Amino acid sequence: MKLWDKGAPLDKRVEAFTAGEDPALDQALVPYDCAASKAHAQMLATIGVLTEAELADLLGGLDEIVRLHEAGQFAIRPDDEDCHTAIESFLTERCGEAGKKIHTTRSRNDQVLTALRLYEKDAVAEITAAVDELITAIDGKRKKHGSVALPGFTHTRKAMPTTVAAWFEAYVAALADDKTLLSAIGTIIDQSPLGSGAGFGLPLEIDREQTAKALGFAGVQPTLYCQNSRGKFEAMLIDALGQVMADLARMADDLILFSMEAFGFFSLPDELCTGSSIMPHKKNPDVLELVRGHYGVVLGAGVTIKTICGGLISGYHRDLQLTKGPTMRALTTTGQCLTMMHLVFEKLTVNADRCAAGMTDELFATEKVYELVRQGVPFRDAYRQIGRDLKDK
Repeated sequence: MKLWDKGAPLDKRVEAFTAGEDPALDQALVPYDCAASKAHAQMLATIGVLTEAELADLLGGLDEIVRLHEAGQFAIRPDDEDCHTAIESFLTERCGEAGKKIHTTRSRNDQVLTALRLYEKDAVAEITAAVDELITAIDGKRKKHGSVALPGFTHTRKAMPTTVAAWFEAYVAALADDKTLLSAIGTIIDQSPLGSGAGFGLPLEIDREQTAKALGFAGVQPTLYCQNSRGKFEAMLIDALGQVMADLARMADDLILFSMEAFGFFSLPDELCTGSSIMPHKKNPDVLELVRGHYGVVLGAGVTIKTICGGLISGYHRDLQLTKGPTMRALTTTGQCLTMMHLVFEKLTVNADRCAAGMTDELFATEKVYELVRQGVPFRDAYRQIGRDLKDK
């Protein structure tokens, strides 16, 4: 029975439409809802709503759900609507009256949001760890091949000499900045919405600080802001993910270019490349192309969420359900892309001979200008003289 069910029949088409993706998406939220339900049940026991025996029974039931979930045996049926209904139905069947009490002083609104916040906190931590792993892989290549000279480009044309180290360091620095953004959004997300009800508090005194502390939240979020922040926090999160993906996309673009036969500065092993169904010679950098393309997918998720939430008044609206899928997909996609780029950098080969061959005379034009400047020639005269010399060659 749905958490809001009062006995009136519901058209099956409406049921399917309103449940949407939730029965599938919510498998990822089961352990988080169980953790939140445990903290909530312990708080209910503290204020006298549950007896110690009822609390123990509910905690045992929630542990059982987690075990079933980990074994792939906790089903969320379409008529359950979401994991929250499935969990309460399981507890009611297993624990009887205690299961019926678990929703006391809780709305599905704050229940859903709490599970999402816990999921997002873990996801941000995992993304940050993946960024660290990628930084380590890039830095390993820098230490090994950093002294190799490499042409620098502006306007996709040769500009000035640089090194492999400088190229790698640029991405290490970029990813370090991305970590700062992720840390900031992690701090913002780290607020407990549990106990805010439907956004307007509850007619029974509860201890929100207790549940926030039990769940590892840094603090308690103001009641109405809990619902107003849904979608807002997700959009901010995806903006941070977008910065990570922007750096991965540019990194992928550079590697695609520099591994072309015409350049050959870097090489990808066969195990990271795909082939053509018609051209037997092809060695395609599909992984890098998909990383580049997924940047748009993540940005699109952010646009979707901002568009959904842009015209809503304060409080909860069912539109907000549609922010869950884009958020979860953006997190999953970013994590997968980080894993792929880490693999690429572990396997990447730097071709020192091809890099050296790319260090042609025009790259040193600016250096020649400054040789004349050091001899006392005015910069503009030196600039024009070297320009004429190159043109005459």
